[in-house]
Amino acid sequence: MIQLHHFPSTASMVPHILLQEIGVPFGLVLVDRTHDVQKSAAYLRLNPNGLIPVLTDGDLVLYETAAIALHLCDTHPASGLAPALGSPERAHFYKWLMWLTNTLQSTLMIYFYPERWVKAGNATGQTEVRSHAEWRIRVLLDQLDTELSRHGGPWLLGETYTALDPYLFTLCRWTRDFAQTPPARDRRHLGPHLQRMLERPAVQRALAAEGLQAPFV
Repeated sequence: MIQLHHFPSTASMVPHILLQEIGVPFGLVLVDRTHDVQKSAAYLRLNPNGLIPVLTDGDLVLYETAAIALHLCDTHPASGLAPALGSPERAHFYKWLMWLTNTLQSTLMIYFYPERWVKAGNATGQTEVRSHAEWRIRVLLDQLDTELSRHGGPWLLGETYTALDPYLFTLCRWTRDFAQTPPARDRRHLGPHLQRMLERPAVQRALAAEGLQAPFV
C-alpha cells in the first residue's frame, strides 16, 4: 500500500490532497519535525536530504514533491489530474509545476529560513535576505493572480482541475500570516481560487487528517 511520510502543513500536503482526490487506499506516516525525525538515520535512508515528503509503495521510494505529484498523475490517469501526454496543455502543466516548485516554493523557503543563506549569527543579513525574499514572493503571487485573470478559468490551467491546484493551494496558504506583503487570499483572483479549493471534499479530508485548524488560507 502507498504510504506518505508527511508532516502537517508542509509540502507533503500536495501529494496528500492528490491521494485524497484519487481515492486509492494509502497510509500517513508522521515524520515529527518537532523532534527532528527527518534527520534520523531511518528517515535519511528514505531521503538523504532529510526533507519531507517521501512516498513509498512496495519497493518504490520517492522524494521531491513535484516528482511524487507526477508519479501519482501517471499511475492514476483516470483521475484526470494531468492533461494528456504530448498535448500543449501537458506542456503548460509541466511549466507551471516546475515554476511552483523551483520558483515560488524555493523563494518561500528562503523567506522562512533566511539563516541558511548567511553566516551564523548574522542577524542583519537574515533580515535583508527575508526582506528581499518577501518582495520577490509579492511579485510571484501577482504573477499567479495575473494568470488566473488572463484565462478567466477557475483553475490554474483554466477550466480543468489538475495537480497544479493542490500545489498552488499549499504554497499560497503558507502566506496566510504575512504582515508586510498581502497574503495570497487578498488578491482578486487567487482569493477565490483558494476558496474553491477549500470547497473540495478531498481538500477538506486532507486538512482534517492533518489536524489543521481554521483559518486555512
